[in-house]
Amino acid sequence: MYDRILVPTDGSEYAEDAAERAFALAETTDASVHVVCVVDRGPLGSVRLPGDDASAADAFAERAAEFVAVLEERARERGLEVDTEIREGVPVQELLACADEVGADAVVMGTRGRGGVSRMMLGSVTDGVVRRGDVDVLVVGD
Repeated sequence: MYDRILVPTDGSEYAEDAAERAFALAETTDASVHVVCVVDRGPLGSVRLPGDDASAADAFAERAAEFVAVLEERARERGLEVDTEIREGVPVQELLACADEVGADAVVMGTRGRGGVSRMMLGSVTDGVVRRGDVDVLVVGD
């Protein structure tokens, strides 16, 4: 049914819950997983928090490797074949491009992530992937 499952993460509890569901699906279907974190370099990616020298995107980029490494370790502990990647750009666009590039049959993601102002202004990443993609998307709820 599925050979390659894309697992986006932003380090949120929603992304971690979705990853666990993705790993269970991968075990059931003997699929490999591709864990990806997108550092938002979109319109709000350069917003700086008061008193912070780094932009929100720069601070997030530093943590992206951690988010990906945690899920990679969990996948390997379950005996899954896993690849990881960190991308920069507009999350919906990057996730759809990544799904295409790695040949993903499915994307498994949470109903929401870290959210914040960009979610209110631009719509959720999950909604964008569901509406604009041509790949199966399993949305894991709260």
